[in-house]
Amino acid sequence: MFDVFVVIEVVCGIIQNERGEILMCRRPAGKHLGGLWEFPGGKVEEGEHFPETLIRELKEELDVTVEVGGALQPVEWKDESVNLRLRPFFCKISRGTPVALEHQALKWCGVSEVFSLELAPADVPILQEIRYLDARM
Repeated sequence: MFDVFVVIEVVCGIIQNERGEILMCRRPAGKHLGGLWEFPGGKVEEGEHFPETLIRELKEELDVTVEVGGALQPVEWKDESVNLRLRPFFCKISRGTPVALEHQALKWCGVSEVFSLELAPADVPILQEIRYLDARM
């Protein structure tokens, strides 16, 4: 007998403000990876397209409406309790101001400052890709 690890599809948004800072969210204590910082987002529901999921999740988590832009490379990550494929997208807030409805805290950070945060492991490769793209511009 063997365990089959189902891959959970998850999306996240890289939201930047007018100063180029990135919105980071601190996971609630008591949840898986509680206290770590992450890009906001959530699980894809059956039949949803990735941008639809991101729009829904960011409204639920942050009470903002976003326009979904370009995608970055998906990240495959697993530990003893979860196996996920994280799909990051650049987003722009079109309506609202972020509010921590499901997170402990929110923080706007420069790219280099994000590296000083204790990040959820799946978010680290995304940040590295953002830094790479930022350096090329």
